[in-house]
Amino acid sequence: MERKIKRNKVWTQLYVADDAAEAAVQEIADSLGLTKQAAKVLYNRGCADSVGARAFLEQSAEKMHDPFLLRDVDRAVARIRRAVDNHERIAIYGDYDVDGVTAVSVLYLFLSRQGADVGYYIPSRIRDGYGLTTSAIDMLAQERGVNLIITVDTGITAIEEVKHAAELGVDMVITDHHECHAELPEACAVVNPHRPDCDYPFKELAGVGVVFKLLCAYEMTLCREKGIALIEGAHRICSEYADLVALGTIADVMPIVDENRIIVSYGLHMIANTRRRGLSALIDAALPNTRMRGGFPVPLTPEERVQQRKKRINSGFVGFGLAPRINAAGRISTASKAVELLLADTDETAEALAQELCEINVRRQVEENRVAEQAYEMIEQTVDFENDRIIVLDGDHWPQGIVGIVSSRVTERYGLPSILISFDGSVKDGMPTSDDIGKGSGRSVKGMNLVESLMACEDLLLKFGGHELAAGMSITRGNIERFRRRINEVARAQLGDEPPAVQLYAECELTSKDMTMRLCEELERMEPFGVANPVPQFIARDMTLCRIIAMGGGKHTKLLLEKDGLSIYAVYFGMSPAMLHLTAGERVDVLFQLNINEFQGERSLQMIVQDICESESSQREQSRIRERYEQIRAGALLEEGEEIYIPDRDDFALVYTFLRREFRQGNTSYSDRGLLMAIESEAPGRLNYIKLKFILRVLQELQICGIQEPEEGYYIFDIYFNPTKCPIDKSSILKKLRSQCRKK
Repeated sequence: MERKIKRNKVWTQLYVADDAAEAAVQEIADSLGLTKQAAKVLYNRGCADSVGARAFLEQSAEKMHDPFLLRDVDRAVARIRRAVDNHERIAIYGDYDVDGVTAVSVLYLFLSRQGADVGYYIPSRIRDGYGLTTSAIDMLAQERGVNLIITVDTGITAIEEVKHAAELGVDMVITDHHECHAELPEACAVVNPHRPDCDYPFKELAGVGVVFKLLCAYEMTLCREKGIALIEGAHRICSEYADLVALGTIADVMPIVDENRIIVSYGLHMIANTRRRGLSALIDAALPNTRMRGGFPVPLTPEERVQQRKKRINSGFVGFGLAPRINAAGRISTASKAVELLLADTDETAEALAQELCEINVRRQVEENRVAEQAYEMIEQTVDFENDRIIVLDGDHWPQGIVGIVSSRVTERYGLPSILISFDGSVKDGMPTSDDIGKGSGRSVKGMNLVESLMACEDLLLKFGGHELAAGMSITRGNIERFRRRINEVARAQLGDEPPAVQLYAECELTSKDMTMRLCEELERMEPFGVANPVPQFIARDMTLCRIIAMGGGKHTKLLLEKDGLSIYAVYFGMSPAMLHLTAGERVDVLFQLNINEFQGERSLQMIVQDICESESSQREQSRIRERYEQIRAGALLEEGEEIYIPDRDDFALVYTFLRREFRQGNTSYSDRGLLMAIESEAPGRLNYIKLKFILRVLQELQICGIQEPEEGYYIFDIYFNPTKCPIDKSSILKKLRSQCRKK
């Protein structure tokens, strides 16, 4: 499906060379023994010298911030310790995404080791919705006899719910990382780095990251009482739980900088060597368990599986391999299954739960694709791309657990913020009413803070919360249209009147000599990658596109590119050859990631294409040629040597024969450049752009072919297999062209 309007893609090169930048890059490269290209990446990451670069590459737990800088963390530790010591019944109340699931698991494991009487509760996305509810508090107090509720990854806006708990005699400790409203809950403790009165220096912890800091404070308090160095407490928590904290941090798309980078670095190493049965079973289910030998798949040996984990487990695998399977439980089924997996204490239980989560994830993918296709169709029919700055859609039969990830796909596809609202389950007797309550999820783009934008629509919403780039909300059906107009006004004020271009960023430009295994290995040292520390991308200019190969049943494309003696394969995922609009032989500019492809023991360089287009030098040359064609068409005399633009009978036969053959094979449309490249591949040196353009005009003039040009440079052909015979020399176009030769 084509969009009504194509979004421009703008490439921005982050490294800007000047004397100061060049000096800093050279100093980093010389001091750390790196290539200048790797040093440029570190410089772009804010490393002004080798000291900063070395600190970036060498993470250690000693560099983490003091957890006691978190407001109320000491009060939270004190209240939880009292509950543990007095054998009060504790309930951990979490969210149903990966961040919430890992936060519940970490806190449950820790408190269980302290001998606490502890359980957990995760609400149903469909039945309960997001966040704390009074009904859940009633159940925990009356049926389970809970004295203390600790929230993780939720609760920061639960003003009335905390008051209700207090009326029942239930204390609450809130731990959260979402944006705060003006009023905070009156709980025993509210631990959230986003509190306006919190001086904690790093605000971008995940929900599980806040729990991690709480446990560090708890353990360090015990160390202080025992006369042990406080850092030992932080080390102990990191060595026990960094894997689960890293999983939640990556899955919640938090910036991989500062403390998050340290935690994720430790955590990824732990995940690759995990002793948790559930996590190990999920990794086994997500990774291929065979390799090719002699053309046939054979099972991996235990040693090969260990090596595979060490090679494959990085932030990308966690984010796209493990996180969706854990998330699927809360979206389609119940998030408690994911907690059970992470807490599993037998291999049989772990393997059964891992398999179940994989099956749930397949169901999630089917539902996601169904809703996405419906959303795309609605967008094409209803969205005004010239004026709308945020896409707001609603549907009656969209599963509430799916709309968030579909919103992500919509924003990525159209380059606009989006909010999808589901009324699934709210319609009574099949008759929609203005009072139906819909639950929505949105994703934003750089430049628009989604939570702040929802605050401007607060009077139209029942509930909302989230982050700058992702948020949830609930709304009645009767307020949808007013909300759509209001949020678009807010978005227009933030994003401007012009449709936003898709911004693509590259570290710097690479020459063919720069693309080496050494550079790839240096880039690997900069992991873990993620938000605020993205996978480095580069630009290569004026490469020759030699081959175009379909992959994955035509869903992806493999390209062979060459320049200055370098021959390298490039993979473009999600781009079919038909959508590429490029032809073998063209010169192209590429925005790409560089990595090492390992296949059957062989290692080779590989480009992962993010965008590709005709090279700037080729575009300038094409522009010059097109301009010259228009001049000649308007009657300009041909200069010396430009006789090559006048076609002869053999040239006409070549083009007509090619078009007739293509027509019989069902190929009836070509761009002028694509047609030229295709014919040139069969008959090199015979044609040029200007000559081809005149040939097409003559074939149409003489009714040898039906040729339409619905848009400039794009042709649709209809071949007449028994055309009226008309000599080429009868063409008035050809006669005029010949007459434009300068007389010698």
